[in-house]
Amino acid sequence: MKKLFNMSDLGLLSYYLGIEVCQNSQRITLNQSTYARKVLDKCGMKDCNPSKIPMEPRLKLSKESTIPPVDTTLYRSIVGSLRYLLHTHPDLAFSVVMVSRYMEKPTTEYMATVKHILRYVKGTLNLGCVYEKKVGSLELIGYSDSDLAGDTNDRKSTSAEYIATCTAACQGVWLGLLLAYLLRIEVKKVVLKIDNQSAIALSKNSVHHERSKHIDT
Repeated sequence: MKKLFNMSDLGLLSYYLGIEVCQNSQRITLNQSTYARKVLDKCGMKDCNPSKIPMEPRLKLSKESTIPPVDTTLYRSIVGSLRYLLHTHPDLAFSVVMVSRYMEKPTTEYMATVKHILRYVKGTLNLGCVYEKKVGSLELIGYSDSDLAGDTNDRKSTSAEYIATCTAACQGVWLGLLLAYLLRIEVKKVVLKIDNQSAIALSKNSVHHERSKHIDT
């Protein structure tokens, strides 16, 4: 490259567009702790109490909210910053997508949810993505969940529990085969964690009956 172009070798990548990169012979680590601190400082939450979860369980938000509005520009700016954090914080994906639905007319209720996410960011500043160089076997762990007509705006469903589980299982098998091919290693059986007892029972004994005819449909 140096023979063809006028360039300098700056060594291993360490920082790029707010993403901190740490490389050694065993792993590559990506995080955005400095960027996350700037976001918290901009929002006046650098000294807030950290949260262990990004969103309250079973939280339901609606576009028909009658709660007082908040500054639209500020709300969009914070949510946009959170979306950039998804590069190294995939654990924020669901909650950030949820608050992104309400950027047209944000209210204090939506802003409270955004601040909860920021409190979670405060408690996970030093977390990120780690890509390790491993020899031997690899174990994949997946999580599946869904709800029926859970969207309070249009009653759309996040699939049904058994259907979502089947989809997750297919994705797990495909990802395992892909990794085995790329890394030339053995991939252990995928572990899929779900919390619906009916879906678990049906997966163990796939006998279709009247209560599961919607699956066949």
